[in-house]
Amino acid sequence: MDASLEREILVAAHEAGQRLDRLASAHCDELSRTRVQQLIEAGAIRLNDRVARAGAVVRPGDVISVRLPPAEPSALLAEAIPLTIVYEDDTLAVIDKPAGMVVHPAPGHPRGTLVNALLARYPEIRIGDALRPGIVHRLDRDTSGLLVIARSERALRQLQHQQQQRTMHKQYLALIEGRLAEPAGLIDAPIARHPTDRTRMAVVPGGREARTHWQVREALGDYTLLDVRLETGRTHQIRVHLAWRGWSVVGDPLYGARRPRASLGLARQFLHAAQLGFAHPDDGRAIICQSPLPTDLEAALGRARHQAGALTRSRTTPTPGAEWLPR
Repeated sequence: MDASLEREILVAAHEAGQRLDRLASAHCDELSRTRVQQLIEAGAIRLNDRVARAGAVVRPGDVISVRLPPAEPSALLAEAIPLTIVYEDDTLAVIDKPAGMVVHPAPGHPRGTLVNALLARYPEIRIGDALRPGIVHRLDRDTSGLLVIARSERALRQLQHQQQQRTMHKQYLALIEGRLAEPAGLIDAPIARHPTDRTRMAVVPGGREARTHWQVREALGDYTLLDVRLETGRTHQIRVHLAWRGWSVVGDPLYGARRPRASLGLARQFLHAAQLGFAHPDDGRAIICQSPLPTDLEAALGRARHQAGALTRSRTTPTPGAEWLPR
């Protein structure tokens, strides 16, 4: 069953003329278009507080109301799976997630997830979404690195508020194919479900606002190591934005180049959540955690350096300038 969701969508002038189901799906990344159509039929998604057809054409100023009931309690299993804890107190914990671990149970992944492991270590985190207790934000299955989880309702609400206000600092390391002419930049392009492939996201006019800051850390011939900072947190945002610019993340099976130069020995995408910063919900003090590159990414980076004839080895643990620190 769907998680609890309440959202009001005011149709902007540039969105007029679209179908109700298409626009609702674009604004609700967590729902497929098929699921949106089912919810419209059931009356859980309404147009101007009235039941409408999925194919209804929206006009400027129309209001789309999304009202999904809370998820029914599920029998999530606690599993004693080892976790790497970077920071921990009675309010929250910062986890260094390995590649290959799914964050929460979903069809095809009922067990072995981060949530299953968290329930064994922190039984009290049965808070918030019944299927995603304590989860503040997510990482893709094959993206490694840092994420914060809440151990109380208050902490969950406060950390989610920081995400919404864009004051949570998330910095990643990504190795891409290609050479960049500029040392840094901003990708500001809306993201929504791909119009024909529902397993993918894409840059789509009328999609949800998405902003990704990037900065060259190291030029390596046909490869470039980037520091990437998220201002928003859309599904697959970094991979979608970089691919849209023509910069495929090395090893990315979904958005990568059709004919990649080389995988550099990787079995997954070169993307790592290397730094996470936020204000502690209890007293507002800055919490800044770092994660070094995992061994598989470190080895791939070494191969890229070797191919580029690099003579020196730069540090790979992020040390951002002041402008990259949480405000």
